[in-house]
Amino acid sequence: MARAAGCVGALCLAGLSGLGQRAALAQAPQPALLGSQPSPWFEALADGTVRCTLCPHGCDIAEGRRGRCRVRENRGGTLFTLTYGNPCLVQLDPVERKPFFHFRPGTRALSVSTAGCPLACKFCEVWDMALVSPEEVHAYDLPPQALVEHALSVGATSLSFAFGEPVAFFEYMLEAAQQAKRSGLRNLVHTSGFISDEPLAALTATVDAVNIDLKGFDAAFYRTMCGAELEPILHTLKRLHAAGVHLEISNLVIPTLNDDLERIRAMCRWIADELGPEVPLHFVRFYPLYQLANLPPTPVSMLERARAVALEEGLHYVYVARVTGHEGEDTFCPTCGSIVIARMGFIVEDLAIDDGRCRGCGGAIAGRWA
Repeated sequence: MARAAGCVGALCLAGLSGLGQRAALAQAPQPALLGSQPSPWFEALADGTVRCTLCPHGCDIAEGRRGRCRVRENRGGTLFTLTYGNPCLVQLDPVERKPFFHFRPGTRALSVSTAGCPLACKFCEVWDMALVSPEEVHAYDLPPQALVEHALSVGATSLSFAFGEPVAFFEYMLEAAQQAKRSGLRNLVHTSGFISDEPLAALTATVDAVNIDLKGFDAAFYRTMCGAELEPILHTLKRLHAAGVHLEISNLVIPTLNDDLERIRAMCRWIADELGPEVPLHFVRFYPLYQLANLPPTPVSMLERARAVALEEGLHYVYVARVTGHEGEDTFCPTCGSIVIARMGFIVEDLAIDDGRCRGCGGAIAGRWA
């Protein structure tokens, strides 16, 4: 698990020495670091088993056993999270990398993630962090307040809970997000959206923007390729939209598995009808890895066809991701068609939006720009 440990230390956690001894310990990643903390998200059953209520799996967990996410354990009839305050990834990036294209462009966010995930995607890009137990990664001792202080010290304007699955470390995320909000930071979440209603409600009270990985628009695809169900993700999207949280959607287009244009059209029509045409949609290029290393990268032409379908269905902001220099990285005004944000990869080269409106025609551009 060297990448989960090595990608963090020197790059991202420099400068912690000024945050006190406890935070300074985070400079040295430790193997098998377990941040045990009781979780409120469970029900006690009659035989000492507990039922986790955090995600729709609703795992029944016997004494001494863990749920499907690998990071929640039944100890004496109480459910414990095992990654509280122990991230194995801490990384400062442009907000565009999350990706958020309509939320404070050009700013930087400090991303954090731990081991564990309730899903089991065969195309997981961070499988050596997300699809392992906390004993299998090197992690840092970085409790919520130290994380917030570090974010401020490196010039981040947001905390981003991303790369791994934030639902797996929900208690840590929620406490850090609450402290971040009090400190003037924004809170961003990139998630599968596989979460139960009650914790989702707690999160929406604190978070500013969410990017949901809508991995496909087929229930069978979710079951066989992700080990999850589609309907809870659609429900989460509708709940977030109703709550007024800034929402963006990412769809990884995988050759032969979820690239059927009619299903893509159905997905785009659902987004337009249920969420509104102003929700940004990112079509993300797949590269072979993990259990799908036998598949080729997504042809750029396929991403372009998907984008054309989305625009035909009335979506206003449709992007092509991981094709640097493509016009699908730019934001176009839906009123006059001019470029209002020009990008090269994660770099904002030009911004022509004033007070949420196109500088050319004055048309409204959906997003959070202040």
